[in-house]
Amino acid sequence: MELLTGTLLGYGMNVVGAIITLIVGYLIAGWLSRLVGRAVRKSDKIDPVFHGFPGKLVRVGVLVFTLIAVLNRFGVETTSLIALLGAAGLAIGLALQGTLSNVAAGVMLLFFRPFNVGDAVRINGEVYVIDALGFFICKGHLPDGPAVFLPNSQIWGHTIVNLSVTDKDIRRLDEVYGIAYGDDINTALAILNQIALDEPRVLRDPEPLIKVESLGDNSVNIMFRVWTARTDWWATKLDLVQRCKEGLEQGGCSIPYPQRDVHLHQVVAKAVP
Repeated sequence: MELLTGTLLGYGMNVVGAIITLIVGYLIAGWLSRLVGRAVRKSDKIDPVFHGFPGKLVRVGVLVFTLIAVLNRFGVETTSLIALLGAAGLAIGLALQGTLSNVAAGVMLLFFRPFNVGDAVRINGEVYVIDALGFFICKGHLPDGPAVFLPNSQIWGHTIVNLSVTDKDIRRLDEVYGIAYGDDINTALAILNQIALDEPRVLRDPEPLIKVESLGDNSVNIMFRVWTARTDWWATKLDLVQRCKEGLEQGGCSIPYPQRDVHLHQVVAKAVP
């Protein structure tokens, strides 16, 4: 009877000690998580996306350590448990290769930052506006509105063109205007140069480049290259396309369209004698 009482008393003390250990560990995990989170948020060098990650990592670490301490109190061989958890982690990692590749790509995107929230980027031929960055996916939308969810591995594995970031914050506008072979080239060049000169959004440095580019099948092609501020690029492009077309026509130049001449030859069949 005394042996049973001693056993129950010892087991009960272990249970009480385990409960206290769990409660203390839980409280310490929450306190350390908040403390680390506040410290991370005070740093200007750490990206806001990473603010919640260190605190969560500390919390999970403390809870795991607490659980191992509780199991060790009851005589569980924690070394074998750690080895089992390691093997389980390896199996889960192999099963989630695609997800982990998204996480790895997300870390690279957050570290190198080829784009930020609000930037317009071209990825694999498509243009997206980025709305949010994450460890697994990036949220965005197409220029015409539909929402897009981009796996990070699909972004990092392709060439990324950030349309919202340009050298010296300027961008070049490239157009080609074709005139008929019978039109006067110098007249067309003078018209296009005057249009570029009259447009206040066109920069003088770098200076516009308006020259004959090539002799096409149906037209003499004139290169029209001007620079503008990045934020003015789209509106300037739309305005100049219309203005150049109207200016060439008013100056007596015609803009030919592709055409083909088809010649039919009639073959007279010879009579068979």
